[in-house]
This record gives sequence, structure tokens and C-alpha cells, in this order.
Amino acid sequence: MATSAAAFAPAPQQMATSALQATANRAAPSALITSKTDEVGNNLAVKDFLESTESSGLLTKVAESGLLSKASKAGFTLSKVESLITLAANQGVLNEVLILAEASGPELIPLLPSVVEFAPAALPLAAAALSVGPGALQGAAVASAGAAYAIVSAVPDDTVVQVAAQTLAAATLGVVVPGACLVGAGLLGKVKSL
Repeated sequence: MATSAAAFAPAPQQMATSALQATANRAAPSALITSKTDEVGNNLAVKDFLESTESSGLLTKVAESGLLSKASKAGFTLSKVESLITLAANQGVLNEVLILAEASGPELIPLLPSVVEFAPAALPLAAAALSVGPGALQGAAVASAGAAYAIVSAVPDDTVVQVAAQTLAAATLGVVVPGACLVGAGLLGKVKSL
């Protein structure tokens, strides 16, 4: 009986030989999905992403937006970013992020073209966010949570549409925006304190 059941078991997949040091031999077997590669071994989805980034002129648009000079004025220098990465690595955060990125790689790669498509529109927003201080971002988080509470309190829950509006307001203004503001405030505060 055991020999007939073993005939239907999938063949074990081999581990990649070039895994990241932090994630070597720690990835789940489901993360070891073979992706389509060219004759040299390049992942075709990543290669297409890089080619679309080049053809869209994304790096030129980043330079034209003034994002890098505003980041420098806000205190984001390579040495400070390097010390943040070192701090994250010492705390074990970097290993966990790398494990999550490697495990979700097959699901994230198809999203890369959307990043290239929407990145130019997000550049002015990112540049504006750098000129805002941590205190203002914390205030925006509190204001957003207050707006979510006000909308949920003011909108009755008599119909499905009204409940959907409450849910959307609570998720967006009550969770996403305050979370992003608080993370941004924490990063800006940490960079300025280095």
C-alpha cells in the first residue's frame, strides 16, 4: 500500500544554489517555484521589468522630480541609510524582511510592471512627503484616524452601500493612512537623529 501511494507523491524540488545568505535553507518548499528563464539563466519577468524601467525613462523622471535632492535635504544620505540597514540587520529585522521577500517572490514579480507604470505619478507625492516633518506626519495620522471615526459615526448603516462606505473609510483613513504616516514619521525621525 505504501509503495503505490509513493508513486503519486510529487518529486522533491531541489534547493536553489544561489540563495541569499539570510534565507539560505530557510525558504518554504512552496517558495521554490521554478520561473521562466532565458538561455543565460536570467529570470524573464525581472528582465522585462528592467527593460520597461529603462524604456519608460523612470530614472530620468526621478532626477527631474527633485526627489533625490529633497531626500538629501531631509537628511537621507547613503551613510545614514547604511547605518539604518546595519541597525536592522543587528536587530534581526533584515533577515525577516529577506525571508518574506524571497517567499513572496513568485507573487510579487508579476506586480513589477504596475510599479513602473504608477511610479512617475507617485514621484511628486514622495517628494512632498520628504519636505514634511515627523511631527506633521504624526498629526496627519491622528487627523486621518479622527476622520475615519467621524465618517463611520456619521454614515448610517442601513444599506449595503453605506456599510461598504464605512468599511472603506475605516480601512483607508483608519488603518492605511495612519500606518503609512506613522512609519514615515518614524523613518524620518530615525534618519534625522543619526
